[in-house]
Amino acid sequence: MYFGYVMFDLDGTLTDPYYGITNSIIHSMKYYPDKRVPSREELRPFIGPPLADSYMKYFGLDEKQAREAVGHYREYYADKGIYENVLYPGVREMLAALSERGIKIYMATSKPEKFAVRIAEHFGIVEYFDYICGSSMDGKFVEKKDIIAKIIEKENCGKKETLMIGDTVFDIAGAVENKITAAGVTYGFGSEEQLRRSGASYIFGSPEEVRLALTGEN
Repeated sequence: MYFGYVMFDLDGTLTDPYYGITNSIIHSMKYYPDKRVPSREELRPFIGPPLADSYMKYFGLDEKQAREAVGHYREYYADKGIYENVLYPGVREMLAALSERGIKIYMATSKPEKFAVRIAEHFGIVEYFDYICGSSMDGKFVEKKDIIAKIIEKENCGKKETLMIGDTVFDIAGAVENKITAAGVTYGFGSEEQLRRSGASYIFGSPEEVRLALTGEN
């Protein structure tokens, strides 16, 4: 398996953001006392898709309320939630191995770009990325397909040599729409069945499996 350009999703692929994201949602819903706040486990679907879409889908907020809720979410996330996050075991070693092989490494995330950069810096992995591309703070640039397209255009990635790796159907669908190869990881927040049904050509069970597949190491 050879890919000269590899894109990674952030949440659920490089880091486990479960507590940071769910705590931020719980904080945001204090402003909507008429809405029932689900259990922490029920909030898992928020991890992956654009936040405003999830507020409308799961809490029945209208577009204006959803934008406001995202603002309340970020009140908590910017100071606390961003650090209630852990790097998956083997991620640092995986990124280092790919970098040593001369593979171009990118981050393609629906999280606001400035938060994604801060997280990469916090975990000491920012040096491995040739480019980190995230969403805009105003909510106008959030779709994974658009984020992937921006990386391809900016970095002049050859589509046949480009691989997108993520844990949700949004990552896989974004890759398929851009006509690049997609791979799913099952240690995040999506199931193997969902990932394969969305068009994933490969499935990995750990960052170690990703490293071995892309470097050919034993």
